Amino acid sequence: MAGLCPGVVVMAKVYLGLGSNCERDRHIGAALDALADRFGTLHLSSVYESAAVGFAGEDFYNLVAGVETPLSVGELSCWLKQVEDENGRDRHAPKFSSRTLDIDILVYDQCAGVIEGVELPRAEILSSAFVLRPLAELAGQERHPALGMTYESLWRNYRSAQALRPVDFVWRNRRLPGVFG
Repeated sequence: MAGLCPGVVVMAKVYLGLGSNCERDRHIGAALDALADRFGTLHLSSVYESAAVGFAGEDFYNLVAGVETPLSVGELSCWLKQVEDENGRDRHAPKFSSRTLDIDILVYDQCAGVIEGVELPRAEILSSAFVLRPLAELAGQERHPALGMTYESLWRNYRSAQALRPVDFVWRNRRLPGVFG
């Protein structure tokens, strides 16, 4: 994990899942701004639109961002919650409800298990098309820390009725996907 040796900055490779179904362009853009300001270079998947899961609501925009960070899992989780809160996240809303912004740590290096209160890798990688497809697009040849299979292989074998539609998304005058920084 990052930051275990005093005086030595160790960078962890992290993949984050971003989602919004309230003022989607604004909140996804704000999240990307915050990530770029904090971490510099961002590796971004395409943005996908999908129906809300588990409740009746507006369609979501979802994507995956890859960053490198010296923050520990716990520090990163706290900072991401702060970004969500700054974008109007309602922490008292039901689990399955509309979201201004949701940012989840999907993968942190090759960590597996509950680390600093965060379950890694995130279970939704295997159960949600809106997480696995952009992750496979961005990190297709990388391996799931617990299963050892590539994300590309997991996506190829994934079966779901959930429809995903690629969205033409522009951030900082550039179209996603891509490397920004």
